[in-house]
Amino acid sequence: MVTDIGSARTALVTHDCRGGRDHSEIGHVSLARALAATLDLDYAGAVEECTGRTSLYHFPRRTLCGHDEAARHAVGCEDDLFGGWVAEPFMATKAIVHPLVSRGAVAPPSWLPAFAREVEEVVLDGLTVFDASDAAQAARRLLSRGALRLKPVLAEGARGQVVVRSKDELDEALAAVLAHNDVRQGLVLEENLSDVGTASVGEVRAAGLRAAYYGIQSLTDDNAGEKVYGGSALYLVRGGMEALLDHPLDERARRCVAAARVFDRAADANFAGFFASRRNYDIAFGTAAGGGERLAVLEQSWRVGGATGAEIAALALFRSDPRITAVRARTVERYGDARVPDGAVVHYCGDDPELGRLVKYTVVDDVIRADDRGRHSR
Repeated sequence: MVTDIGSARTALVTHDCRGGRDHSEIGHVSLARALAATLDLDYAGAVEECTGRTSLYHFPRRTLCGHDEAARHAVGCEDDLFGGWVAEPFMATKAIVHPLVSRGAVAPPSWLPAFAREVEEVVLDGLTVFDASDAAQAARRLLSRGALRLKPVLAEGARGQVVVRSKDELDEALAAVLAHNDVRQGLVLEENLSDVGTASVGEVRAAGLRAAYYGIQSLTDDNAGEKVYGGSALYLVRGGMEALLDHPLDERARRCVAAARVFDRAADANFAGFFASRRNYDIAFGTAAGGGERLAVLEQSWRVGGATGAEIAALALFRSDPRITAVRARTVERYGDARVPDGAVVHYCGDDPELGRLVKYTVVDDVIRADDRGRHSR
């Protein structure tokens, strides 16, 4: 049940934002301020500085995990936060997408095999491991079917992933990934697609509203010349994910929405106590090793993400005008000296200590009203 946050909460707080100067923290605070204004809440800063305060709405940087954390912050349902809560840390990562390599494989005590079975038809061929020897076994099995991708479960924005195309590359690539990542946190090994694109399907619930979206992600070159996440162009509508199907989406978009809904329902059914007001699913489409087209859910995000600037912009517009039925908005990340278009909301612009010069912004392109014959451009 989605309630009007404004009637139950007085202030919005961030988590793990303590005055750092990196793009992630500064950008997160900017988004927090924008959401607070949208929900008519005061922005109260870091939750760590609000000891004793009640009636707080939480804007964490990660998915909240565990009963102790939920109790500490008095977070008990989706109305209490923009993001999500799971019982165990691994449930918040891409580790949940695939099954284990064998019945005797190392795994967290609360591992749920049923989830992987329920999403098998909407994900890539892959395996999840929590042990180095299991990783080697899984890699050999998958490599016999074609090129595979090694994905540390805590990495973001495609960073740290390695593609292995032959047995000769395997040992060195696997050793390098394991040297820089704690396999006990999880490692995903899955089939590698070529000519790949990535879509996003998601839903947010706040301020008595539900907004859902379909969009396409883009890549850009970072300051080291590496291809990384460059933003998302979204079509956002009133209502949940099912409402997207009432809009003029093409066949691929409809398939993406259907796959995301399967994954989302499986999460609700299998993870006891799970709740999330922000649900985002990355979906890849491309060419498989055998030459056929593949479309599959890559991972979930039950926390603030790269599309959140557009999500907040749409919520603000939906709340301001009940005639608005859909919004086209983009989130953009660019490295170096990039031009920012007029009308954009800038969430970060500066020299990140690790990544160098970077700008992150949101821009609304179109607003569609129920009584419009066409589109109202912004």
